[in-house]
Amino acid sequence: MTTLDVDAVQAFVAIADFQSFTRAAEFLGSTQGAISVKLKRLEDRLGVRLLERTPRQVRLSAQGAVFIAGAREFLAAHERALAGLSSTRRRFGLGIAAHVAGPEVPTLLARLYAHDPGLCIEVRLETSRNLLGAFDRGELDAVIIRRDEDRRDGETLGPEHFGWFASPGFKRAPGEPLRLAALAPLCGVRDIATRALDAAGVPWVEVFVGVSTAVNAAVSAGLAVGPFSCRLAPSDTIEVSKQFGLPPLPSSEIVLHSTLTDARSRKALQTLAAAFRERHATTMEADDSSARKVWPKIELSAS
Repeated sequence: MTTLDVDAVQAFVAIADFQSFTRAAEFLGSTQGAISVKLKRLEDRLGVRLLERTPRQVRLSAQGAVFIAGAREFLAAHERALAGLSSTRRRFGLGIAAHVAGPEVPTLLARLYAHDPGLCIEVRLETSRNLLGAFDRGELDAVIIRRDEDRRDGETLGPEHFGWFASPGFKRAPGEPLRLAALAPLCGVRDIATRALDAAGVPWVEVFVGVSTAVNAAVSAGLAVGPFSCRLAPSDTIEVSKQFGLPPLPSSEIVLHSTLTDARSRKALQTLAAAFRERHATTMEADDSSARKVWPKIELSAS
């Protein structure tokens, strides 16, 4: 029976998550040469190549893509066994921006719990600005937010693309200001959207302000147009920028901020980042292949 070495599996997962031997070695407090040896030992033991390596890229091989899920479960079981030796529960304060939180959240929480059942996970959903302030004040251990224009720190988790969405039945009379629904005035996405409208000379009026679920409901009900992340727009809405001549919205990045440095917390953060990247990539691919958010141009003729 083939037995697995915890350190070797941990090296493989870290390399796969960071897509870099150098960054994986830094994370594990090791050297590139040492984790390369561990990976080679694991591949020899399994009899398959787990990673494809080129001078510019490190990615999972076909066998590695099959093995990665089991490898994570193996490490999670190892962590659970160790956690069982201690009755101490640790608080993990996590902030997720309201316009970032999507289908990834259940996966994030499940992966965090599987990694360390001793965590007491506290989640806060607010605007990026509020969460970043709470993080800077030490109230949160980690935050996943839209990148702030004034800060370049943080670990990039993936791109974020935005668009204008409305109910298929939404109508805008010629010359009428664009009816807009958005989050509270402190929301960065709202600021991006209104600045883009002003720069393009598109008149607008805010007709609905609320929390994310309420804004989704207002846009779905046909009250207004809303600026959304393309992956998080309500499923019953469509992208209407071409239909109404609305300006494109600049893309941004989703970033993870944290100051945790102990080994146990760093592993939890690695688990968090990897889970988000996996789910985010899956969601982005689904959106790219979906036609539900495209509203073809409609030609109107006088009768």
